[in-house]
Amino acid sequence: MLRVNNLSKTYKDGTEALKGVSFSAESGEFIVILGKSGSGKSTLLRCVNRLVEPTEGRVFLGDDEITGASPAALMVLRRGIGVVFQQYNLINRLTAWTNAMTGDLGSLSPWMSLVGYFPRETIDRAQSHLERVGISDKVNGRADTLSGGQQQRVGIARALMQNPQLILVDEPVSSLDPASAKSIMDLLREINEKNGVTILCSLHIPDLAQKYGHRVIVLKKGKITFDGAPKKINETMIESFYKSS
Repeated sequence: MLRVNNLSKTYKDGTEALKGVSFSAESGEFIVILGKSGSGKSTLLRCVNRLVEPTEGRVFLGDDEITGASPAALMVLRRGIGVVFQQYNLINRLTAWTNAMTGDLGSLSPWMSLVGYFPRETIDRAQSHLERVGISDKVNGRADTLSGGQQQRVGIARALMQNPQLILVDEPVSSLDPASAKSIMDLLREINEKNGVTILCSLHIPDLAQKYGHRVIVLKKGKITFDGAPKKINETMIESFYKSS
């Protein structure tokens, strides 16, 4: 359902973040993009939905090409791609409820988006998703009063508002304690299994990649160095991962 063909990204300062990356993802897969800081993980995810414009290559969601799509076509395609950000990207002064509802802005009319009006159906779905992610008791709390794990749950609820085919998850547990990290990863796995949503999740911890990924793609200096089943990642590879960049 997702195809990435020969994707490359060179930034204006000359940094080659991605170098000829190619892979495909089947519907319902949970793929972990594993790599250390600077390996190109975040750039890859952002190129998939063109938050970052790739320098070369093509990306397809089903039969639709994301790269090269017009602004109007890209807006439609993005409705099917949820994003969960490393730093949450919530609006601090707004409640958890309102932050979750912003995930529905792409399907609302422009005037509704402009004035922040949400129809009853959107309100009810946001409530349902916030209950699902385990934060129903915090729906009226400002985002900046929530813990990191709670903010990440709001971000996941916001992504679910889009009824996505694909969710891009960028380092969702990098700022969380181990218990919170496990609960977030368990939640993502539950969404993957029950909703059949394809998840592309970047991580820098091999143990988590092995535990949660159906498949692991290892990035090193912008190139894929491994693409396969988590069980094929042996101790030698893990030791090498921690020692090299």
